[in-house]
Amino acid sequence: MAPLDSFELKGTNRRIPSQGLGTFQVDPKVYPEGSVKNSVLHALSIGCRHIDAALAYGWGSVERDIGAAIKESGVSRDELFVVTKLHNCFHDPDDVPVGMDMSLANLGLDYVDLYLMHFPYAYVKTENYGTKRKEDGKPVIDIALSKDYISTWAAMEQLVDQNKTKLIGVSNFSSPKLKRLLKSCRIHPVVNQVELNPYFPQKGLVRFCQQNQIHVTAYGPLGCTPVPYLIGRRGPGPLEDATVKKLAEKYSRTPAQIILCHMIALGVSVIPKSNSVTRISENYDCLFDLEDADSEVLSNLMGVDGKHGVRNLETREYLGFDNFNEEVEEP
Repeated sequence: MAPLDSFELKGTNRRIPSQGLGTFQVDPKVYPEGSVKNSVLHALSIGCRHIDAALAYGWGSVERDIGAAIKESGVSRDELFVVTKLHNCFHDPDDVPVGMDMSLANLGLDYVDLYLMHFPYAYVKTENYGTKRKEDGKPVIDIALSKDYISTWAAMEQLVDQNKTKLIGVSNFSSPKLKRLLKSCRIHPVVNQVELNPYFPQKGLVRFCQQNQIHVTAYGPLGCTPVPYLIGRRGPGPLEDATVKKLAEKYSRTPAQIILCHMIALGVSVIPKSNSVTRISENYDCLFDLEDADSEVLSNLMGVDGKHGVRNLETREYLGFDNFNEEVEEP
């Protein structure tokens, strides 16, 4: 049975396309100007309708490229599923609508389909919503505001009331943080977008989300491009795995297609990022029949419970605490 091309978002009348395009640029200087726009235009031309963005990506430049691509593509707005995210300097409830309006202006849209709290922690802001930093360049965390993400969420709920977003969700949330949010929210978070791939399956977190009607979207589904100050995994990722390569040969597919098909079969939507039109096309062509036994093998590459999984984007040293602690909340 082939994976689904979309998933129902529980408690809503909306569906999220199972395949999307990620647009995070680790180093925008590496790519020529307009590369994001061209990537999005190509993705839209081959049928992709789920585009993932964030205000933090290039401080709005990625959103502006996406907006330009949408306008040029001619694709009807109601066909699209556009996602963007609240930046860490906008967690104060009074600042939430400011961040939202900035993103809408960048995108050239009246609303987004899904608005995510990018991280459950807040930076100390400076003038014009810049980030206050230590001498070593690491951000200064507003601990009190970080712990009060419930108030940030309540301000995001008002964005739904104002029709600036159809849905709201979170990103990079651990199970303990989700548990606290679920106890107090008026509007249920429909999505938790997290790092997820066969080398970092996060089985417990995925299970918790699915049991609580929170859909999981995987960023970095192919292993993530290294971010210099957040490297957690050393060595090759799942695309270089011998088992993945062997299955790619069996199905006459690319390793990326094998991984994406497997993850969608698990009920997870994927947003692989690429600036190559060839790879964007290959990644999108990933809905095919993958035998259950082969999917089981992929699920257990890092052990039956995923205990050997390695996070690629590791933030503990950068932040000074473990945002992803699955036992207790930090900070």
